[in-house]
Order: sequence, then C-alpha cells, then structure tokens
Amino acid sequence: MSEQDRREALTLLTSVFLVAACGLIYELLLATISSYLIGSSVTQFSLCIGVFIGAMGIGSYLSQFVTAHLLRWFLSVEILLAVVGGCSAWVLFGAYAYLGGLYYGALFLLIGLLGALVGIELPLLTRLLSQYGALKETIAQALSFDYVGSLLGSVAFPLVLLPALGMTRTAFVVGLLNLGIAVWNLRVFAYRLKDSRPPLLLCAFLAVFLGFGLVIADQAGRFFEKRLYDDEILFARQTPYQKIVVTRFREDLRLYLDGNLQFSSLDEHRYHESLVHPAMSLAIRQESVLVLGGGDGLVVREVLKWPGIKQVVLVDIDPAMTKIARSYPSLKTQNGSSLDDPRVTLVHEDAFTYLMKSGALYSVIIGDLPDPNNEALAKLYSREFYSMIRRRLAPGGTFVTQSTSPLFSRDAFWCIERTVAAAGFATTPYHVYVPSFGDWGFVLAKDSATPPKLSDTKLTGLSLKYLNPETLSILGVFDAESKPTLVTASTLDRPQVVRHYERGAKRWE
Repeated sequence: MSEQDRREALTLLTSVFLVAACGLIYELLLATISSYLIGSSVTQFSLCIGVFIGAMGIGSYLSQFVTAHLLRWFLSVEILLAVVGGCSAWVLFGAYAYLGGLYYGALFLLIGLLGALVGIELPLLTRLLSQYGALKETIAQALSFDYVGSLLGSVAFPLVLLPALGMTRTAFVVGLLNLGIAVWNLRVFAYRLKDSRPPLLLCAFLAVFLGFGLVIADQAGRFFEKRLYDDEILFARQTPYQKIVVTRFREDLRLYLDGNLQFSSLDEHRYHESLVHPAMSLAIRQESVLVLGGGDGLVVREVLKWPGIKQVVLVDIDPAMTKIARSYPSLKTQNGSSLDDPRVTLVHEDAFTYLMKSGALYSVIIGDLPDPNNEALAKLYSREFYSMIRRRLAPGGTFVTQSTSPLFSRDAFWCIERTVAAAGFATTPYHVYVPSFGDWGFVLAKDSATPPKLSDTKLTGLSLKYLNPETLSILGVFDAESKPTLVTASTLDRPQVVRHYERGAKRWE
C-alpha cells in the first residue's frame, strides 16, 4: 500500500470513528431534550433511541441502492447531517413551543431523518475502505472504529458537552464536526472529484451559518424558553443533572428544575412551613437534621428557626443548585442566606448513595426531593430507601417527605404513604393548599407503634406566616376526591409510584 493509500485509509477510518460519535450524541441529545420537555425520561429515551436505531436500519438498507459515486454520496450525507443535526435542538424547542400536540410528529420526523442519514454512513465508508484491503479486515476495522467512536460520544455528551455547552450549543458543535468531516474528506479526495470548489464553498457557507447559530444559541434558547415560561427569565443554566431556570413577574420569584416548578416566592412559605415544622416539633430533640434535596435552601431556612440546632446536613446531588442558592441575590434573599450558616454542611451526592454509606443518626430527616416522575427518581420513593432512612433516625426522631398532590396524583400520594408504612414507620398523611402548586401532600412518620399526631405540634416562639394551631387542625382532613385508594408499596424492583404519577399527570393534562 502506497503512502497516499495509507493516508486515505486513515482518513476514512477516522471518519468512521467521528461519525459514530456524532451519531450517538444526536441520539442522546434528542432523548434528553424530549425528557426535559415531556418528562418520563425512561419512556422518552426508550422511544427516541429505539426509533433512531430503527431509522438507522432503514438507512443501512437504502445504502445498497447507492451503486456509484460513493464518495459524493458520503459527502452529501455529512453535509445534510451537519445542517439537520446542528439545527435539531432549535427544531424540537420550536415544535414544542409553537406546535403543541404536533410535537411528537416533529420529533419522530427529525429522529427518522437523522437516524436514516447516520445509518447510511457506515455502509458507504465500509465500501470505500474495501478498496484498501481485504473485506474481512475492512469490516473488522470499520466496526471497531465505529464502536469506539460510539463510546466516545456516550462519554463526552453527559460529562463534557451537556454541562459545558447546553443542549442547543451541543447540537451546533456536533453539526460543525460533521461539516468538518466533509471538508477533510473533500481535501484528501479532491483528485477524485471533477471540481471540489462548489462543495467547499457550500461547506464554508454552512460553517458560517452553524457558527452563527452557535454564537446566538443562548439568545435563541431564551426566545424559545419565553414560550415555555410565563414570566421573565432571570437565570437559566444547564447542569449535568438538570436545567435550572429562575423567573420573575413583579414580586413573584420562581424556580424551575427541568421545567417543573419548585417554588413561587408568593406562597412557598405555606409549603415549607407545613413540610418542616410538624416534624421538627414532634421529634424528641432537634439537634441534628438531615435534609434530602432542597438545594434552594428554603427547607434549611425553616429548620434554622428552631432553637438548639447544632447540625444541619443538606444532601443535594447538584452542586450548581446550592452554588446558585448561595450566590444568586434573589435566591439568597429568599432563603435568608441559610446555606451560609456555619451549622450547615453541604453534601453533593445522590441521596440514596449517601444513606447507604452514612452511619450517622439524625433527630429529624426531611425529604424535599423532586416528584417521582421517572424511574431514576422512583428509587427515592421506594421501600428500600425509606428503610435506610429508618435506620438513620435517632430514637424518638421523625421523618417527613413531600409526597406530590393527593388530588392531582392521588394514587401516587397514597402509594408513597403505603411505601413509608411498609418500611416499618407509623405514618400520618396530611396536605396543604399552595396556590402555585394546588393541593400538596406530605407523609409524616415515626419509628413507633402509634402515628404522630399533628395536634401535638407546638409552634411557640417561631416566626411563621401560615402555620398555626387552626391551620394544623385541618391539614389531616381529606375530602372524597383525595381519600386513600387501594395501592401497594413501591420498591426498587417494581417502581409502581412512577406509573401512578404518570396516570395522574395525564388525567389533568
């Protein structure tokens, strides 16, 4: 093999490696955007990746009908992929913002087109490579480079691209990489083409277009997000774990995580006072408190109102959330700089993992975790999780968790209550009306023979806006639409709480 042949073969093999990485990143990107917009991450990832792979199969099948000009076809595919893939995030956000119920049509059309184009790439490259060696060696090399490239894409997307660039910029960067592959092959194989200048000029124009999209990605993202959020967006950041958005309308400051409202400053006190103070009051001691979730610092703010607090451990998986809560002025004002209190220790770890490793005992444990809207979060509402919490409670301690809405997610709420009870707790379910959320539920629990009584809650000396003996007396009363249903406990093996939650969400769409 001549030096020129080796150079060309290496170019094609490297192209296999890079296009495999790009293809996998497109898969993950589309599934991530759909999960962010729709929720139910397992369903969205399964649908998006499944349809993408099916479309790749169709693309691979269609490649057999390309019988001549293989290089030109490959270059055309790369250029088309650069445009469609680079704009894919814009297309999905725009479809969700403006097309409403037609979103899935746009999603699957986009997945089908990208998947088919990605499916065509490898067969074309393999046939081009066969000119430089035996077929068995060509296939082995092409597949090995393809698999390793896919590995690169699967690692780079969650660890580097998504946290550093966000979803929209990632799409444009990968689109530019596809375009770069086309330009590289155009230069190396220019002698095979009658005139390489027209495609090079097209690539230059598209590079400017994609580069411009990369530059204005944040502004365009805010434009689409304005359609998703009612109020002015003050802050938006994609982290490796979630999309954090802070909005304001007049005096109403709101925090959203992955599009889900976490609090409104106008009424969050109703939620946080109801979550924290019954559990704090009914514990024998209030010295040591564990807060699971609650990275915005609002639960900790309420906990610190109790005298005698010596230690508060806040476990939140996302360091960006607690950093924003400590540094962003509006959030810091809302939480009263609670996370800067010397008694507060921040632990950035998954709550399940933390409980598995920790041997400490706590007087009170408070769960302010996201709703169980996917299987990844369902483990934080499982019997196994609550059993670990029970082992971490000091004698006479109390546990409380937010438990979704007993009205909008009735079965999910009672499933959580049954699950806490199945872990060996005596439980007291209750709920409060929060205007920005609606009717919202909690489960209070003690490791004892008798359930804790809300009527025994003492609030003397606390500066509260909502909770008082009169409001406490009605928190445990459920009307006919919210009364218990026949559901069973949720476990790691059978995360039933997710199905209940999804059914409740669909009912009220």
